[in-house]
Amino acid sequence: MSCQQFIANLDQLNDGQDFAKDLLKTLYNSIKNEKLEWAIDEDELRKSLSELVDDKFGTGTKKVTRILDGSNPFLDVPQALSATTYKHGVLTRKTHADMDGKRTPRGRRGWKKFYAVLKGTILYLQKDEYRPDKALSEGDLKNAIRVHHALATRASDYSKKSNVLKLKTADWRVFLFQAPSKEEMLSWILRINLVAAIFSAPAFPAAVSSMKKFCRPLLPSCTTRLCQEEQLRSHENKLRQVTAELAEHRCHPVERGIKSKEAEENRLKEHYLTFEKSRYETYIHLLAVKIKVGSDDLEWIEARLATLEGDDPSLRKTHSSPALSQGHGTVTGSKATRDNTGPDT
Repeated sequence: MSCQQFIANLDQLNDGQDFAKDLLKTLYNSIKNEKLEWAIDEDELRKSLSELVDDKFGTGTKKVTRILDGSNPFLDVPQALSATTYKHGVLTRKTHADMDGKRTPRGRRGWKKFYAVLKGTILYLQKDEYRPDKALSEGDLKNAIRVHHALATRASDYSKKSNVLKLKTADWRVFLFQAPSKEEMLSWILRINLVAAIFSAPAFPAAVSSMKKFCRPLLPSCTTRLCQEEQLRSHENKLRQVTAELAEHRCHPVERGIKSKEAEENRLKEHYLTFEKSRYETYIHLLAVKIKVGSDDLEWIEARLATLEGDDPSLRKTHSSPALSQGHGTVTGSKATRDNTGPDT
């Protein structure tokens, strides 16, 4: 990658503005002269990113906070609290897998009841009932989950409780959520996927390395700058790319029965490509319906999807349905019954 390409990849990612070119050139030359290592001290990186955010935004910034994720320092970025609320209601959460799909330790897998608020591209899990004029507490921010590049599906492989949905995030954490009813479960699936389909920015190019270890591309948490038609074409292009990669990958299978790093990397890559194919298929379906409906009203979109899916009564109107054009752009629906996330444990 050339210096110019490096700068172009970071275009307008500084909260809508460009980073200083001199700073990016210095950073590029530093990386070029001293290669980045795969293993780094995450505590130090998290601390340095936090200091950079504090220096940039200072103490006078209004209605801005930082959401900290204990395992991913890249989530330590400012989040405007004036984003549109797309849905809120009671959900009971179970943490199923931590970052990169690693099974959550047994002691942290218990079910906990929250008042969930889908605000912008973040799902806040609050202890108290949602009030629009109430500021978010430290606990609310601690439990917040980003839904950019996420996929919500019915947890059809979980039979211990009813009305359970599965949420797989961009960093491959997996959560189970139980809704009060089937109608609410499908509505949450719909709206989470609507937000992800409309607002998820295109992925950065995959890292280039001589190592054989499979690494997923970095998925930016910033909002896309594409209009809905362009976003649809972007998803379609990505689906074609992923489909071709999956077909090519399956043409060179690893011999069965061999337990090696190569076999594990092969399995992980196929799981990733299969999941991405399912995710982009869902996004394309939702955006196509959204554009065809020609409305920002979530209730109307849900009704339209119910018609397309065979008048499923579980997609009837629900509460908390603002217009999508408020504050955060537009959101689209979800293929409510899709569940093809592959093995998450």
